Amino acid sequence: MLAVIQKTGNRLFRVVEGVADRFFGPRLNPFYQLGGLAFFFFWIVAGSGLYLYIYFRTSATEAYQSVEYLTREQWYLGGVMRSLHRYASDAMVLTVVLHLLREFCRDRFSGVRWFSWVSGVFLLWLMYASGIGGYWLVWDQLAQFVAVLTSEWLDQLPIFSAAMARNFLNEAHLSDRFFSLLSFLHIGIPLVLLLGMWIHIQRISQPRSNPVNGLAWRTLLAMLVLSLLKPAVSMAPANLDKVVTQVDLDWFYLAFYPLMDHWSYSAMWLLAGGATLVMLFLPLLHRQKRSKVAEVELVNCNGCERCFVDCPYGAVTMQLRSDGLPYEKEAVVDADQCVACGICVGACPTATPFRRRGAHLAGIELADYSIGELREQIISVSAKLQGKARIIVFTCDHGGDAEPLQAADTAVVKLPCIGFLPPSFIDFILSRKYAEGVFLTGCSAGNCYHRFGIDWTQQRLLNQRDPGLRQRVSRELIDCYWDGSGHSRPLKMELLDFHAHLKEMAEHEHVRDIRAIDGPGRDETRSER
Repeated sequence: MLAVIQKTGNRLFRVVEGVADRFFGPRLNPFYQLGGLAFFFFWIVAGSGLYLYIYFRTSATEAYQSVEYLTREQWYLGGVMRSLHRYASDAMVLTVVLHLLREFCRDRFSGVRWFSWVSGVFLLWLMYASGIGGYWLVWDQLAQFVAVLTSEWLDQLPIFSAAMARNFLNEAHLSDRFFSLLSFLHIGIPLVLLLGMWIHIQRISQPRSNPVNGLAWRTLLAMLVLSLLKPAVSMAPANLDKVVTQVDLDWFYLAFYPLMDHWSYSAMWLLAGGATLVMLFLPLLHRQKRSKVAEVELVNCNGCERCFVDCPYGAVTMQLRSDGLPYEKEAVVDADQCVACGICVGACPTATPFRRRGAHLAGIELADYSIGELREQIISVSAKLQGKARIIVFTCDHGGDAEPLQAADTAVVKLPCIGFLPPSFIDFILSRKYAEGVFLTGCSAGNCYHRFGIDWTQQRLLNQRDPGLRQRVSRELIDCYWDGSGHSRPLKMELLDFHAHLKEMAEHEHVRDIRAIDGPGRDETRSER
């Protein structure tokens, strides 16, 4: 059942992400930067909240008037700040929930990712507590509705010496002291949330806690326009001597309150607690089959630190040399963090198929798939290729289905991640004439399952990252197509175009060879006649 839900959800996300790719492009696709956007919205909420707090009066009798002043009298700045505060809070909920669902559907919540998942579940509670508390401070009819239901719900737990709901029995019971406490909590809880967000990404190597500049500026501009066109406003002021019968809910934060109004509070605690426990134990209920972790071959490791820098999971550390070789450091793999993606192998300068002596072993290797095995596989599949435009396609375990691309002139080699492929293997294929072209495909651009596989591969091909592809290798013989949508037709069309390109290059090369070898002789013969 769990696998079916994941598979269905993953397909839906791929469709939506494909549409977003066409509108925004992979670099600015918001679905690829949900985590960074959540951080970005938090900072908008924090910045606008600081401005609002300057004018806010922490008093039961003055809170509503101070918010109204900002909204009505100072609409050009205070009103915009209030609207930004509201809409950024809603946007943060949306991005966090989508991020959680996407990680679940893409099967990125167990194994080495369990810590990020579990810490994220606790962050959900802090995020909702921060936002719901903010509604209390406005102290309009919606705040009254939320405050009464929330306090009665919390009173079901034996954690308070006196019932919280007694503060909202009538107007006489609501004190400024209690309102000051609410104001303090609305500052303190977001600070704890920020700390939790920092902890959430600590076990991630090179976390992306900000969206790219282009997406950030466009998002901020869109929210400013929304704040001007539809400013956030208050309902009528709260009056605890009257019962609130109708409110306009914020469905991002308050979607559960209609249920709370109709169900028993015990049932709501069972729902909330049960959902939380299920999410917390999902990593245990869904154990992934783990491949054998990467292994360091010290005889070929010179301590260059490239595997350490490129590992997306912080699974490689550098320690003092232990084998007596004349190098300062050696790579060490943390078995609990390694997912066997092979990106470290692609980063190793000794991962080369050109070695003439000894076994083909890199300084760091996958136990289940060595570079020696990759070399033999390339030689084996190339021997079966036919035609003048032979292509070897490299794909990954998590991209689109490349198997239908298999043909007489096309061979497919599947890797754990495209970042596993050392650039020297492309040189090996083309220089040794195992194929006329190399085609790389896998996940969507900016959406690599192992985070940096596509980025590091592209930088290596452009000689922007070590180990780079030699300048002697013609880039016209290499094609990349990052889609990962699961649709084979666009991938096949791109491959057909690459075939046509290689054939055209071969024809031009053939004509040039004829002119170079036979051309002058024919001219001389023609002149003699």
